[in-house]
Amino acid sequence: MRAARFHGQKDLRVEDIPEPEIRPGAVKIAVAWCGICGTDLHEFLEGPIFIPHPGHPHPLAGEDLPVTMGHEFSGVVEELGEGVTGLAVGDGVVVEPYFVCDECGPCKAGNYNLCTRMGFIGLAGGGGGLSEKIVVDARWVHPVGDIPLDEAALIEPLSVAYHAVSRAELTAGDVAVVGGAGPIGLLTAAVLKGLGITTILTELSTARKEKARSSGVADHVLDPSQDDVAARVLELTDGAGADAAFECAGVNAVLDTMLDVVRPAGVVVNVSIWGRPATVDMQKIVLKEIDLRGTIAYRGDHAAAIRLVQDGKVDLKPFITGRIVLEDLVDEGFDTLINHNDTAVKIIVHP
Repeated sequence: MRAARFHGQKDLRVEDIPEPEIRPGAVKIAVAWCGICGTDLHEFLEGPIFIPHPGHPHPLAGEDLPVTMGHEFSGVVEELGEGVTGLAVGDGVVVEPYFVCDECGPCKAGNYNLCTRMGFIGLAGGGGGLSEKIVVDARWVHPVGDIPLDEAALIEPLSVAYHAVSRAELTAGDVAVVGGAGPIGLLTAAVLKGLGITTILTELSTARKEKARSSGVADHVLDPSQDDVAARVLELTDGAGADAAFECAGVNAVLDTMLDVVRPAGVVVNVSIWGRPATVDMQKIVLKEIDLRGTIAYRGDHAAAIRLVQDGKVDLKPFITGRIVLEDLVDEGFDTLINHNDTAVKIIVHP
C-alpha cells in the first residue's frame, strides 16, 4: 500500500509498504481522509520531536524512524479482529490515536492522556492516517454514524478543542475569549458556541478573521492591531470581563491579553503547544486570583465531540479549505500550510 513516511527533517516520502495485518482485539480501517496537523508541520520542519529518534524506539510502539504519519483521520471498517464487538464491517469511524501503558499513576487514575509513556499513532508508530490502511486496537475506534467522512477527519482536532473547553468548567450563558483563529482556535470557538457560550475571538490575519465570521463560530471578532482588546471585552460584558479565555496562538502577547480579559477568579486555559518558554506576569494572576490551566489532547472526549456534530451544534464543513491526494502531500499540503498558512484552515488528504 502507499504511505507517507517520515525519514527525517524535511524528508517525507510517499512509499510502498506492506499492508498491516489484522490481530485479535483490533480493527482494520480503510482510510478515507486524513487531516494535516500543526504537529505534523513541526515534525517536518524541526523533527523528529514526538517521532522517535533513530535507535530510540518508542517504549510502547516499539518503532523508530521511518514512521508513517497522520493522526487526524477517518475511514471505513474493513475487517474485525477476534473478540471485537460493538463495531461492524462498513462502519464509518474515527480513531483516538493513542498508545498508553495502562500501568502508570495517571493511567490508573483514568487520566490516560497524561500517561508517562504516552505516544500518538501516526507519530510514535503504529501506522498512520496518511496511508491506505491501518490496524488499530478497537478501544480507540469510534463510530461516527452518518457524519460525512471528510468532515469526520476533523473529529480528532475537535476533540482537542472539546477537552480544552471542558478544562474551563463553563456553563451556557458564560462568555469566553479565544486568542488566535488558527484551526484549534476556530474549533475551540465552535465547541464554545455549540455549548451555548458567547464567544469573542481575537486575530490579526484578515483571512482568519473572515473565516471566524463566515463560519459563525464567533459572536465578536477583535483585531489586536486595531482594538484595545481588554477594553472591548469589558464593554461587551458590561464591565465584568470574560468568564474564561483560551490561548490558542503560542504567542506571549496573546497569553498576556488572555490574563487581562478574564474577570476576577476567571480561568485561562493554555491550549497551544509552545516552541519556547513563555513569560507570565504573575501579578495579574495573583491580584485577580486567575486559574491558569493546561490541556493536552483528549480523554474520553470523542463521543461528546461526535454528538455535537450529529446534533447540528457544530458544523465542520467551513473549516475544510483543501482536499488533496497523497502524492501531493508536500507540494500542495505542507507547503501551503507552512508558507501560506493564512489562506488555509484544514487541508485533508485522501490516501
